[in-house]
Amino acid sequence: MPAASRTLCFALVAALVFTPLLAAEKASPTSPDDPTSASLEALLAGEFALQSGRLDDAAQAYLDAARQADDVALAERATRIALLAKDDKRAAQALDLWRKQGGEGLNLAAAEAVLAIRRGNEREARKHLTELLQTPGDAGWRQALGVLSGGARDPKQAARLLDKLVDSGRIPNKLQAWLAFGGLAQALEQPELVERIVAEVVERFPGEARVGLLRASQLRENGKTDEARKLLESLAAQAGDDAELRRAIADEYHRMADYAAAEAVLAKGPQDDQSYSLRAALLAQAEDKTSLARLYDELRARSNDPDPQRRLLLGQIAEFLERYDEALTWYRGVPGGGQRWSARLRAANVLHELKRGDEAYKSLRELQSDASADDEARRDAYLLEASLRSKDDDAAGEMEAFARGLAAFPDDPEILYARGLSWERRDDIPRAEADLRKILVAEPDNVAALNALGYTLADRTTRYQEALQLIERARTAEPDNAAIIDSYGWVLYRMGRKEEALVELRRALTLQKDAEIASHVGEVLWSLGRKDEARKYFEQARKIDPDNRSLKRALEKTGA
Repeated sequence: MPAASRTLCFALVAALVFTPLLAAEKASPTSPDDPTSASLEALLAGEFALQSGRLDDAAQAYLDAARQADDVALAERATRIALLAKDDKRAAQALDLWRKQGGEGLNLAAAEAVLAIRRGNEREARKHLTELLQTPGDAGWRQALGVLSGGARDPKQAARLLDKLVDSGRIPNKLQAWLAFGGLAQALEQPELVERIVAEVVERFPGEARVGLLRASQLRENGKTDEARKLLESLAAQAGDDAELRRAIADEYHRMADYAAAEAVLAKGPQDDQSYSLRAALLAQAEDKTSLARLYDELRARSNDPDPQRRLLLGQIAEFLERYDEALTWYRGVPGGGQRWSARLRAANVLHELKRGDEAYKSLRELQSDASADDEARRDAYLLEASLRSKDDDAAGEMEAFARGLAAFPDDPEILYARGLSWERRDDIPRAEADLRKILVAEPDNVAALNALGYTLADRTTRYQEALQLIERARTAEPDNAAIIDSYGWVLYRMGRKEEALVELRRALTLQKDAEIASHVGEVLWSLGRKDEARKYFEQARKIDPDNRSLKRALEKTGA
């Protein structure tokens, strides 16, 4: 999961927002009617409501605090929370207060646009989006892009707005902006709009290779893979030593599952450890061991005295090629630096593959007790041991490794999280919940734990309201995180709010093409009687990951 953001804690809010008020307080005694006292009380109530996942209450409390303190930052915060809670009435009140208190700039215009979209006032929304798009620099159009991708009620509404903006010539005359909005049109599954944007970009930026990339992407999305390949071939011929362009072309081939072509593009031009690593990963994904062996031999021949990073890479390639003895030699030859600990962990994994489990576990125990190793490496040694025990179907050994890890690193969130997921896979939901809650005791704003626990309760229990509150807390911290939006949509579905759920799940899939999200969209559509449409998403999920657990459960449940 993405690195966890943190919600703004009360202490930080108080320090940033109320420093001037507290300074004034020292100059004169606080009276019962002092707005500072009242606003602090409202702010505390808002923060507690946020921590409980009660966004409506939090929005009202922050709005009260902003009124009492006459503070523009609190008015902005109240607006954001109300918009997240989909409380249009409070959002409008907070926005009005924000403007009256002197609010201005991109954030205000973006919030105005989101509220107008929510209310269905698309003309007003376009006015604020135009304001963003006409702002000099890149920040404005990026804000507008975010509003369209995250603020619209459904993909059709976002597409209508984007279509009007393209029609009126509001998109800035910048290649990066046009490519970004073209990518949004693709994510919204609007081929006609993509075609219009591509045509506009070709006219505005003739001869620009990255325009060809957008066109190739459009052809791929429309199933015209042969045409897309021809275009990518011509682009690759133009790329020269432009490493960034070559990576973009390779990524397009990767999306077509043509890993060999992607690797061939990266093989041209100057090479470094990054390009070698990417090439190795592509060949491994293609399971092309013949080509990977050639790359391995090439790397070995060019490495008279390989540095630690190169030795680690050679070990990883040899490991994938199942040349485990060679991999072990490379890993053990990593002399020091940050790569040393990764090499020791990989060496233990190789020993396990060589059926030398006792040696593997012994090496991990040594790393766990190595005082010279950094804490992260020692912690990871416990996690790897647990994973290898699980592969051995040694449930007791897996749990014992977690227990020893927690004895060495009490309440470590990574170990608790891994153990919690292990309990969930075994259908032991009470123990999974206990571990995830233990993380939240120490780190109340741990987004990964909030989302995991909320999703687990939504998916495996009937405690939907509790699940919703946990997911709301995660949404507050990372409102544009696709995994969290997926969890939010899923709990809405489980609560019977199917149409709302579908909007959120579609938005999550727009942000991230993921098998689990696609299977969720399919299941909701199936439950709404839209079975042909559902099958399309089940098939999309199959192409991404045919072994996905959520997909298998959805197919079993629906009989699709």
